[in-house]
Amino acid sequence: MPPLLHPALPLLLGATLTFRALRRALSRLPLPVHVRADPLRTWRWHNLLVSFAHSIVSGIWALLCVWQTPDMLVEIETAWSLSGYLLVCFSAGYFIHDTVDIVASGQARASWEYLVHHIMAMGAFFSGIFWSSFVGGGVLTLLVEVSNIFLTIRMMMKINNAQDHLLYRVNKYVNLVMYFLFRLAPQVYLTHFFLRYVRQRTLGTFLLGILLMLDVMIIIYFSRLLRSDFCPERVPRKQHKDKFLTE
Repeated sequence: MPPLLHPALPLLLGATLTFRALRRALSRLPLPVHVRADPLRTWRWHNLLVSFAHSIVSGIWALLCVWQTPDMLVEIETAWSLSGYLLVCFSAGYFIHDTVDIVASGQARASWEYLVHHIMAMGAFFSGIFWSSFVGGGVLTLLVEVSNIFLTIRMMMKINNAQDHLLYRVNKYVNLVMYFLFRLAPQVYLTHFFLRYVRQRTLGTFLLGILLMLDVMIIIYFSRLLRSDFCPERVPRKQHKDKFLTE
């Protein structure tokens, strides 16, 4: 069915509006002292709160989908479940919301890496939503949200100047382990799977291109993460102020 007539559109709209409403609700919560004095940190804090909520829900949901439909680990193109399909719609709605939030807040230039990532993610998810292919692949990519729970905690603590807190020191090691288990490992597995489409002209080839670009981004982010948390003396002072994504 053509995308303009697709019944998934209300799901996408509903998910997007849900995250918009969540952002409005979370923006009413009290702000930490180090955050409220800086408009950029205030916007980033609210943005991360929504991201944190999305990571908790979608990360646990993705694990449940794999547990309920283990075929998704093998039949990445054809495996399908209603829960997995709704999860992909839910997360696509989050990426739509976050893209609009970044642009509307005037942070597009500073957050261009987010926008590139979101556009690629939406391109991949829409293949599962509108053509019902690679829903299993979409669910597996969302395992990364388990890692994002700890990555978001890390970023929020940095914004709040809490790097000397015991929780930050513990979380940086947990975050590293989760990065390997739920970001790097699924990415390697999916890349290996999609390489079978390298000489074809199919939807799988398109998704392989997105996956390879994400591979490059993940390697760059991982190097920044290691530098910032384990070799902080090598990170320029200016980056400590501005790089909320992975620094």
